[in-house]
Amino acid sequence: MVKRNILLLAALTASTSAFTPLQTDTARRNFLQTTATAGAALVLLPSAPAIAELEVPPQSTEYTFPTDWGLTFKYEEDAAKVRKHMLIATALAKGAPDMEDFGKNLKKEMVDFVSYYRRFPKVAGKPSFSTLYTSINVVAGHYTSYGYKYPLPEKRRKRLYQEYAEIEKSLKRGR
Repeated sequence: MVKRNILLLAALTASTSAFTPLQTDTARRNFLQTTATAGAALVLLPSAPAIAELEVPPQSTEYTFPTDWGLTFKYEEDAAKVRKHMLIATALAKGAPDMEDFGKNLKKEMVDFVSYYRRFPKVAGKPSFSTLYTSINVVAGHYTSYGYKYPLPEKRRKRLYQEYAEIEKSLKRGR
């Protein structure tokens, strides 16, 4: 942050010093060129990542099989429940007991969730819904391509855990 402030100060100093009224024909061009260069440098500077690196937990074969499948038709509760079930699915390792049944129940719940809530513009416009919808597409696509017995690959799991964190933040904010 300090580095960015120093660069901003340097850019402002350079842009104001580039404007000298003695050279009227090139002063404006130099001023605009310097200001544009400084602005582009600030925009292109790497800043701190928006989402801190999340540690992806190792896959496990031990889990508690949920009994609360289905929708309650209350968006916040349903979104939290679908997210919780997707977290369990993302953490499952190959050979987990009842993995296939879990995957089938989860896919049905995800399809029901999306098909019900996307009809409501107030819900469909929420950031939590769009991020959850993206996560649902990733997990459902994995199940369609590879079946219910195969765990999610590490790269996909990492992305999903980041999305789950975003969903949780959005739900806490009521968004």
